[in-house]
Amino acid sequence: MIDYRQMDESCLPWYDKISMRVNISRIYHLEKTDRGLGGIRLIETPVAPYVKDFCPGEEERAQQWSKRFDIRNWAFFMAFDGQRPVGAAAVAFRTPGVHMLAGREDLAVLWDIRVEEAYKGQGIGQGLFDRAAGWAKRQGCRQLKIECQNNNLPAIRFYHKQGAVLCALDEYAYCDEPACRQEVQLIWYLDL
Repeated sequence: MIDYRQMDESCLPWYDKISMRVNISRIYHLEKTDRGLGGIRLIETPVAPYVKDFCPGEEERAQQWSKRFDIRNWAFFMAFDGQRPVGAAAVAFRTPGVHMLAGREDLAVLWDIRVEEAYKGQGIGQGLFDRAAGWAKRQGCRQLKIECQNNNLPAIRFYHKQGAVLCALDEYAYCDEPACRQEVQLIWYLDL
């Protein structure tokens, strides 16, 4: 049985033990009509299979968040199978310097959500998402903002299933990262 717990920042070393790797074999490719003026379509496209680690370096690790931001207003949720951490989610709220919050007091950001590979497809992501969204709503937030990439189809399908609306695309969000130049940032909003 999976046990869900709301944690404080002392959980971040455990949090980091949960993998952020995703098997990629399809992406959403952007197709623009009339250089975008006629619309933009996302076309599911096969690619040569590869594994993407969405937390590849030390600076992306959860334990580094408090070095970049004041995380006192954040919430952390973890899923455990016995004592083993198998899933986690973090929600950013009222944090100066987090540009995704856009200075809004009524917005929270799903900063991170992850489920260990062997536990995917068992509803753990749903349990974590529900707790994160519920927490944001209890803080008085009207919306939850979510970021993902065009190569993370499981995340795209998951956020769409939650009722989130895709509101923005940024082809150049990751252009300073050579390995990520083909990735497109997708921004979703969920009304709470």
